[in-house]
Amino acid sequence: MKLHASGEDYLEAILVLHKKMGMVRSVDVARHLEVTKPSVCHAVVTLRDGGFLTMDSDYFLHLTDVGREVAEQIYEKHRFFTDRLIEAGADPETAERDACRMEHVISQESFEHLRDAYKTKKE
Repeated sequence: MKLHASGEDYLEAILVLHKKMGMVRSVDVARHLEVTKPSVCHAVVTLRDGGFLTMDSDYFLHLTDVGREVAEQIYEKHRFFTDRLIEAGADPETAERDACRMEHVISQESFEHLRDAYKTKKE
């Protein structure tokens, strides 16, 4: 299943919230992304049907292995671009917004080349 940017944002949010809080419910995602609960419910159904997450009997959201892999990739891109933009002098809030857009349009292959080149340059 091909994910849209919004689906990637939901997976990333679940990952971030899980790291911060341990357990994640739809209402937590809604607050974090500043979207409505019905929007989250629709996304959860779509992501569940796509095999990216599950919901347990207590309504906690859990990333599947595939969902976690996608979320980790998106989060890595987000952090990388945010940090580089801030290093270059961008306002942190602007850097966060721009990184969120950049993370969705760059291919994984190009990102890995950019990340590796940056690491090599820093060493």
